[in-house]
Amino acid sequence: MADASPSLISLLGIERTFLLGDSKVHALRDVNLQITPGEYIAVMGPSGSGKSTLLNMIGLLDRPDAGTYLLENRDVTTLEPDELAKVRSERIGFIFQSFHLVPRLTAAANIELPLILSGMPAGERSKRVAQALKEYGLNERANHRPNELSGGQRQRVAIARATILRPAVLLADEPTGNLDRATGEEVVRLLEALNAQGMTLIVVTHDQALGARAKRQIRMEDGAVVSDVMNSTGTHP
Repeated sequence: MADASPSLISLLGIERTFLLGDSKVHALRDVNLQITPGEYIAVMGPSGSGKSTLLNMIGLLDRPDAGTYLLENRDVTTLEPDELAKVRSERIGFIFQSFHLVPRLTAAANIELPLILSGMPAGERSKRVAQALKEYGLNERANHRPNELSGGQRQRVAIARATILRPAVLLADEPTGNLDRATGEEVVRLLEALNAQGMTLIVVTHDQALGARAKRQIRMEDGAVVSDVMNSTGTHP
């Protein structure tokens, strides 16, 4: 990547250690990454290599023990919890393997949740939700609760909810892990379409085929980045 590219995310000397009983686990070791707007990145590596910890760090769900994290040139490691929550809700979208939908809310209400939390007026919320339901082919499922939806439909609701505020970065942790192959491919196409529109996409995956689709592949082992390569065969133009 050219040095002239603006950085969306800068991780500088990030360290994260957890205590398990009497032993220390180095979940992240001196992680240094520069991520520019619009990238499509796969984070790969064996279980316990630090992939999910890295994603949680980028997603502001966890704080580093040492190092600096700049998001859109702002040092987010120094923010107070309420400021952090605001940045997280407005600039970062999350998609999880287990969907993390609110069971008692309908598909439409799950999608609307970030808009309510952001303080958006009801009229604008209704328009945004209606547009999202249409875009994701969920009109006929708008009033169904998660337990009445298929896995693919749940993940589409989760993607719609994660992107309704047009975040700068979309983080996906094993987004196809609970889906059959055909449904998983449909979800990947949705994520790649968002990336093609300019949204930065970072996917944690064990799936080699999914990882091979990304334009950049970061491989982790024992909490450290052991390789960071551009992938000329990635699907993104």
